[in-house]
Amino acid sequence: MEELYYMIYIIVFVIGSIAGLLLSYKKHMEPFIISEIDVLTLVLAIVGWFLLLNHGLISFISSVILLTIAFFFIGLAIGRRPGYGRKETAIGILIAVIVWIFTSGVLFKF
Repeated sequence: MEELYYMIYIIVFVIGSIAGLLLSYKKHMEPFIISEIDVLTLVLAIVGWFLLLNHGLISFISSVILLTIAFFFIGLAIGRRPGYGRKETAIGILIAVIVWIFTSGVLFKF
């Protein structure tokens, strides 16, 4: 049964990447010249990476559903045009890792 879940995760990530690429081309017709952070992509990246690394914190929703949403959001952020979405993805990973460190007790195990 786990193989089915892995296939779903891969398909959802690919769909998210394609959707992110299409949305990016629709929003930015010019080559990479905008260096500001896109707020929507930042929110998607933070939510996606948070759900991927910290899905155990949300116990009232199935982890399969949370991981599926996470892979879709991560695909949307990573699948942008070249140059777009990299800062947002890095910030999302950083925030998710910080939350994971504080909630997992890694710092406080002695």
